[in-house]
Amino acid sequence: MKVRANEVLILNGKYTAINTPKGIVLVLFTLLLVMLPLSLMRNSNESSPTISTINNSLENSTEVKQCNIFTGKWVPYPEGPYYSNDTCHWIINEENCMKFGRPDREFLHWRWKPDECELPLFNATQFLQLVKGKKMVFVGDSVGKNQMQSLLCLLSQVSEPEDISLKYTSDVTYFKRYYYADHNFTLANLWSPYFVKASDADPNGHTFDSIMRIYLDEADEAWASEVEDFDIVMISAGHWFFRPLLYYENGQLVGCNKCGKENVTDLSYLYGYKKAFRTAFQTLIDLKRFKGVTYFRTFSPAHFENGDWNKGGNCVRTKPYTKEEMKLDEFVLEVYLTAVEEFKAIEKEATQRGLQFSMLNTTEIMLLRPDGHPNNFGHARDENKKYNDCVHWCLPGPVDTWNEFLLYMLELGQTSSSSKL
Repeated sequence: MKVRANEVLILNGKYTAINTPKGIVLVLFTLLLVMLPLSLMRNSNESSPTISTINNSLENSTEVKQCNIFTGKWVPYPEGPYYSNDTCHWIINEENCMKFGRPDREFLHWRWKPDECELPLFNATQFLQLVKGKKMVFVGDSVGKNQMQSLLCLLSQVSEPEDISLKYTSDVTYFKRYYYADHNFTLANLWSPYFVKASDADPNGHTFDSIMRIYLDEADEAWASEVEDFDIVMISAGHWFFRPLLYYENGQLVGCNKCGKENVTDLSYLYGYKKAFRTAFQTLIDLKRFKGVTYFRTFSPAHFENGDWNKGGNCVRTKPYTKEEMKLDEFVLEVYLTAVEEFKAIEKEATQRGLQFSMLNTTEIMLLRPDGHPNNFGHARDENKKYNDCVHWCLPGPVDTWNEFLLYMLELGQTSSSSKL
């Protein structure tokens, strides 16, 4: 494929050509398969291709009834964030950009404005009233935990929880539980970056890019054995599927992603991503005691520029993209559509079983925020860190908007149903 210099977009550590005939055919073919319309941008003077065009064609949980809150733009917001690294002690070092010297502040002064309405500000008191007597859990990888830590900070305006993690596990780095006694509310995360059973396959041990085995038809018991006790489940995953992986089904090796092994078919990252989401969703609706509400948060794109994540890539921008500047590359589109397709398929079955599945669509809004990542401000300057972080999000930062979405959807579910969550 011939690539012109001004047609390359670097996202998630990939260089992707825009506007090539082959690229257009690939995207159109993908969209035809899932029966969703999208027009690709030919040049910067035309309408930017956005996931919002897909949003408008999805029913029920993707488009919130009163207002499609996921289609809009980032607008200047002089008031700034809800909290700071001084007022919230729950921020971990990896996301504490202000603590470690990030010099710019403009990225803190933007707010998401839906096209059809005003997104209400986060109200911690209201949120805690809605979840009183409930248990909420984030299932997935560290980006999901990123959202939970944002929620801890947002709620700290009115209430501080007790960390009760040690009552449930000795691994308190990856499995956290917090209890808000004044509202009898539990907030937790269950670490499972693949949703399915996984193990290291590299004899030299685990590294950032070592090969792993994942068993695509076997749910990870780390979350599957615990999730029935929760009333609200936020499920998400993404970036771990791009590393070298060996795929197993029915106990047999069926293929891989970037494994480089002879006689093993490379099925690509999308194969594992699709099958893992399918297993996770099916596990939830098959659990006999599970009666909770499930929120599927869509893919959160990275913004590596000037190289891949492990080849000096960074994210130094200080303001959002405009929709004219943003180009939706094939990689992000494929990842987004793959998981959405699985969600839409299981949503119908969940409804038949009396379960509520909803989608928190964060892909397009975060694609617009290359300025929101820690980059090299997630650690002390004297620490020897090899890679910049353009995957996770600074706290405070644009990730707080996800919890504004969550509150909006929780309230909508409360008012549109005769029974509480």
